[in-house]
Amino acid sequence: MFAGGSDSPYAKAMRGQITLSQLFSEMEEGCRQHASASGITLPPTFSVARAFEGMAAEGTVNAPLLRAARVLRRNGFKTCVLTNNWVDDSAGRLFTATLMNLLRRHFDLVIESCRLGARKPDPEIYAYALEALQAKPQEVILLDDIGENLKPAQEMGMATVLVRDTETVLKELEELSGVQLLTQEEPLPTACDPSNVTHGYVPIRPGVQLHFVEMGHGPVVCLCHGFPESWLSWRYQIPALADAGFRVIALEMKGYGESTAPPDVKEYSQEQICKDLAVFLDKLGIPQAVLVGHDWGGAVVWNMALFYPERVRAVASLNTPYRPADPAVDIVEKMKTYPAFDYQFYFQEPGVAEAELEKDIGRTLKVLIRSTRREPASQILHGPELRYYIQRFEKSGFSGPLSWYRNMRPNWRWALSAKDRKITMPALMVTAGKDVVLHPRMSRGMEEWIPQLHREHIEECGHWTQMERPAALNRILVEWLEGLPPDTPLPKISRL
Repeated sequence: MFAGGSDSPYAKAMRGQITLSQLFSEMEEGCRQHASASGITLPPTFSVARAFEGMAAEGTVNAPLLRAARVLRRNGFKTCVLTNNWVDDSAGRLFTATLMNLLRRHFDLVIESCRLGARKPDPEIYAYALEALQAKPQEVILLDDIGENLKPAQEMGMATVLVRDTETVLKELEELSGVQLLTQEEPLPTACDPSNVTHGYVPIRPGVQLHFVEMGHGPVVCLCHGFPESWLSWRYQIPALADAGFRVIALEMKGYGESTAPPDVKEYSQEQICKDLAVFLDKLGIPQAVLVGHDWGGAVVWNMALFYPERVRAVASLNTPYRPADPAVDIVEKMKTYPAFDYQFYFQEPGVAEAELEKDIGRTLKVLIRSTRREPASQILHGPELRYYIQRFEKSGFSGPLSWYRNMRPNWRWALSAKDRKITMPALMVTAGKDVVLHPRMSRGMEEWIPQLHREHIEECGHWTQMERPAALNRILVEWLEGLPPDTPLPKISRL
């Protein structure tokens, strides 16, 4: 593999002069010649390609190091992967594609030797990295598991760490960076940035469009937010679910941000919202999706599971329980018996709540979206994220979002038409111990109506689950999604 130094098959592959498949055939030829000269008989199944594919199949990302990179990035460091890599045209090339895709999601920059025609330890690749990062050598820490690759970096004045075992690396990295990396506290997951993510727009019917953000490849998971939020509520879930092998679509619900906010209150009934969501899936050519909702989004996904079950592969709700409609008690009278829902009656009179909430949008959001933990107010929504929320509501106003609350009776009557139905697909209910409005006890008895219900609970969490406890929620969602029965192959209707 290395015979021939800078002209070896390996060096040529790393500089991108030959592809990975060519490296395999050159290595196999070299092995045959070596075997023949040494009087060794190679087994008939001998295959360099298979050995590489076996390594790729067992390859995993070092999660603690990835977490450390995330913490450093949050503390103002730029992060970069500088890798000796090949142009992969092999049968196992999906591994390389998936790995590169994942790294680009979590690092500011990924530099591959085969794209530059230079490889570590050639000094020019280090010079290129410094220029790309706009960094001086003394501002850089380089980690590598091959000592030879560290030498040019040291000569340029970079701090270096030879990677042997993870714990030692993290200790050295802590000392060099001054950032604590070995804490028990879970770092925030990678969030996606509104200016650096794919946005899409779907025309539902004349005058109504839905805006969404999309990431990843695989089975579709559709995320539906609540009040007063944005697709950005899911910023910590979108990359994590994409990493886990799903195509994530985070909707901006009707009335919010860049989705249309029609003036007619009837546009915000659950019946109309669900009808629009079915059209949204149609226009994207998605026959079936896993639906995950929070707050009002939770109501939407339960209703989709009830009224459009053929479109729903599985359903998950955060905080919002499912209850079948009760024909015996008028919904408005029933709501009046819950003091925690008084605010919903204040929201009924068009124009009143709008005037108050729109007076100072920043203050409104800080008052409403707060963590239950003892810390400065609204630590879960601040800085650029808060500014993005404010811009969205300056654009859309609060009239559309509040109209969701102004359909109590229409929603109840529609739900009554399905009061005897059950939700039979796999379902997940995540309750939060400190949610004062949607308290976990409200979810009692759901199993009667949802036979395949799986429950999870996060005790130290208030209403804003995705932002308050993102790492815990990501673990719950990924585990549940990975445990779902596989997608059944689509029937070949096109042959008819």
